[in-house]
Amino acid sequence: MQSLTLPAPTKLNLFLHITGRRADGYHLLQTLFVFLDFADEITLTVRSDGAIRRPSGAADVPEDADLTVRAARLLQKETGCLLGADIQVQKRIPMGGGLGGGSSDAATVLQGLNYLWQCGLNDDELAALGLRLGADVPVFVRGRAAWAEGVGEQLTPVDLVPAWYVVVHPRVHVPTAELFTAEDLTRNCPPITLATFHDGQGKNVFQPVVESRYSEVAEAIGWLSGYAKAMLTGSGSCLFASVSSKHEGEIILNSLPDKWFGFVAEGASISPLQQKLATLQKF
Repeated sequence: MQSLTLPAPTKLNLFLHITGRRADGYHLLQTLFVFLDFADEITLTVRSDGAIRRPSGAADVPEDADLTVRAARLLQKETGCLLGADIQVQKRIPMGGGLGGGSSDAATVLQGLNYLWQCGLNDDELAALGLRLGADVPVFVRGRAAWAEGVGEQLTPVDLVPAWYVVVHPRVHVPTAELFTAEDLTRNCPPITLATFHDGQGKNVFQPVVESRYSEVAEAIGWLSGYAKAMLTGSGSCLFASVSSKHEGEIILNSLPDKWFGFVAEGASISPLQQKLATLQKF
């Protein structure tokens, strides 16, 4: 049966503000997403029996709860497709680190199976399905660096200057739901613009909350700050710093304490997934 291997790239939030709350309790956000060329790898193999299976994936995530399986079943149901798929996930992105790995995996499955099953959905339709799986899934479906507002679903594509980043994972899992209920979380940031962000007005409102609760994260931020300005991505626990080159990033990582995990990656305005899909559409 036909198979396809695709990247599920990670993202960074170059800043993250909360500007208020909706009547239903959801927080209103402002953030800027950029993609990195560091990714999980997902192999999709078409099945003729209609079954959705995950032969390999995160061992501590039950198959029925896995976002990749849920994404495949949602696409199958919404399009009436009679085909199935085996989903194999090679994880590289740390889980629970604010890098969007689960959302990215789901988006890659939606895009990949849409192609393999020949469902014919466009990015807008796939993004709408992705939003039902999680607020970050649409940005991975569309695969463009984006200024995001609302609950994260209002996306405006932006072109960013290519840059290199050092990313550090302190090997701590930070539960996002717990942070959103924290009394010391800032929820009233004045809205900013892309221009004012470039002038240095962006921050991550989760960072002081996470630092006060997780000493390992605070220690890692202090360590990376010795080399460059360090910031939390998403709700953590991963942090990042912009560097001038891959070489500079590798020099920094040479001093990384063994208890942490880190990598150097290049940021891009077009995600590796969209780049790969573009090559497929040429044939």
